Amino acid sequence: AAAAGAVALGCGDRSLFAPLTQAARFGGEPAASGIEHIVLMMMENRSFDHLLGWLPRADGRQAGLSYSDAAGASFRTFPLAPDFQGCGHQDPDHSYDGARVEYNDGACDGWLRASDVFSIGYYRRRDLAFLGNAAPQWASFDRYFAAILGPTFPNRVYQHAGQTDRIENSFTVSTLPTIWDRLAAAGLDGRYYFGDVPILGLWGEKYVGIDRPLEAFFADCLAGTLPHVAFVDGPFLSEFAGTGFDDHPFNDVRAGEAFMNQVYRTVTTSPAWSRTVLIINFDEWGGFFDHVPPPLAPLPDADRAAGSDGRLGFRTPTLLISPFARRAHTSHVVYDHTSILRLIEWRWNLEPLTVRDATANNPADELDFKNPQLLAPAYAVPPVVGLPCPGNPVLASTRRSLWAELRRVSRARGWRV
Repeated sequence: AAAAGAVALGCGDRSLFAPLTQAARFGGEPAASGIEHIVLMMMENRSFDHLLGWLPRADGRQAGLSYSDAAGASFRTFPLAPDFQGCGHQDPDHSYDGARVEYNDGACDGWLRASDVFSIGYYRRRDLAFLGNAAPQWASFDRYFAAILGPTFPNRVYQHAGQTDRIENSFTVSTLPTIWDRLAAAGLDGRYYFGDVPILGLWGEKYVGIDRPLEAFFADCLAGTLPHVAFVDGPFLSEFAGTGFDDHPFNDVRAGEAFMNQVYRTVTTSPAWSRTVLIINFDEWGGFFDHVPPPLAPLPDADRAAGSDGRLGFRTPTLLISPFARRAHTSHVVYDHTSILRLIEWRWNLEPLTVRDATANNPADELDFKNPQLLAPAYAVPPVVGLPCPGNPVLASTRRSLWAELRRVSRARGWRV
């Protein structure tokens, strides 16, 4: 639903990344903001237009778009439901090189030259029991981009480190400093909760001490013992089987809706709710169509050494949920994964990790500290477990090998997996 007067975004406009000294909507010290807990839940592989193109007041598009394949045949975007898994399709290409085919110098029209028609399907509001209700009611973003125009590992490294030392999925041990180092140096409590494979295993054994099982997150919420900063990852190993719930194809998106709702309800009914900010984002667009070209961003040294061109990834769905959140609000300001780091650093007066988080816009600007509202609506989201999905056996084997290999190397590096 394209909003009147929606922001037009130039592909290379660096002026959108101006440094901020504090959140514009809060004139006092960040320590007096009322925020004591920041929780980040990162889902997998969906674009903004694919899931939220229907969102009122947002610059989203779904029906009525057409894209051509390599042979010149034209296909129109289409609603995917009642297919909630995509079994039998390709996993849409979201590699570093494939992303540039999709980007196509800003035309954003290469989807069918990189993948099959699954990549131009979309879900409507009525298909999404959680996002269909939560996105219009909480703070959302129609200019939130993935941190790099590349796949899972580079974006997830970015979420922790504000830069990346790889542009593809690789298992090399990272030596990049992270937000966990900043928190530890300041004497703050940070915990990483995960389902079955720790992305922090990419740093070797360094962060073994801050890990907790996913079940402990729900227990800590209910007990009111959340840390200052919590990152939450669901299980990854079952993605291509179709029985997981992190929203990566070929999992059932209804199972992802149920998982997001479970985290939402646990956080909003926690004794710590009045002092908590919950962010739900997605690591990258997953090869699904989006009509907004991602801009360039400042390039950290590690990115340059890895071969990155500095372009952000396509837009991803993101929600900001808190008593301080501006209700029924869609921001048109440019954000990306490093903006979450900026929020954490702003709240606890931490040094930025790189030029990226130092110059990122701060999502605290989307909070209203003067008029907190504790009411958090409950949503009727049925529990769903996806059916086993054979999909493409070659792709399934490859993806299972990715996460299975990270689990193997993480175990060898001292992780309890």
